[in-house]
Amino acid sequence: MAETNRELADFLRRARAQVDPSRAGLPPDSRVRRVPGLRREEVALLAGVSTDYYTRLEQGRRITPSPAVVEALGRALDLDEAGRAHLQDLFGLTAASARGPRRPPAVQRLRPGLHQLIDALDGEPALVLGRRTDILAANRMARALFADFERKPRPERNYARWMFLDEAARDLFTDWEDQARTAVESLRLEVGRAPHDRATTELIAELRERSPDFDRWWEQHRVHQRTHGSKRLRHPVVGDLTVEYETLTLPGDPDTTLFVYTCEAGSPSQRALDLLAGWTLTGPPAGTGPQEQHPGRP
Repeated sequence: MAETNRELADFLRRARAQVDPSRAGLPPDSRVRRVPGLRREEVALLAGVSTDYYTRLEQGRRITPSPAVVEALGRALDLDEAGRAHLQDLFGLTAASARGPRRPPAVQRLRPGLHQLIDALDGEPALVLGRRTDILAANRMARALFADFERKPRPERNYARWMFLDEAARDLFTDWEDQARTAVESLRLEVGRAPHDRATTELIAELRERSPDFDRWWEQHRVHQRTHGSKRLRHPVVGDLTVEYETLTLPGDPDTTLFVYTCEAGSPSQRALDLLAGWTLTGPPAGTGPQEQHPGRP
């Protein structure tokens, strides 16, 4: 069975197990449930297909359903927008997932104008992430708020890798578990779009081997599309603060995303961010990130 089909089978089984039968709109059924979530025949009923057909899909058979059937499956499994997009990717119904194996893509490089753009956002932290959450650029405030990614070896400039393999990231986020799970779910979504990308496969293998948390959450096969949200931090220089982020996918480059972080005007978090901005100008020499200054850490 091809890798994509194994991914599909796993996703369907886990999605089915997460549906609450009492809210699925099924007819009354007095049978004792021996498995969590919906039975296969119930998914088939809700999606308007035969039980045999759905069973073969869940077994990862080489079947390409129509877009209407995939949409019906998404409704039956109560998938959100990211989940439905992932399902389409796994069925090979999107342009990116239908391309099949191809030569590894070239190293992503940002045009000078994008570097100038994030540097112009001088008061707000800004990151540019590429494929597999590679960190392509970070402005002065992002380096001060999170980590000085530019000082790391190029293979380590990856958001998911930093989140799971750098103890400084665990210390920084007071909501580390939420942030880390989101990183896993975002990476899962990307794998569906580019299942043949060797660099992504190698990154996932490394994280599964070195991080039990990543391995456990990867097995759950949940997906998430990061568009906005918040992060709670305990910064070693300015203390507790909460930042909100918005994401922008750059026109003409769907593999590149700009993350901009802000705080509510006049809030303690904004004052902390302003203090951090001053620290970057008057604190330790340029290139020395706040994590390196953490008391007790070499």
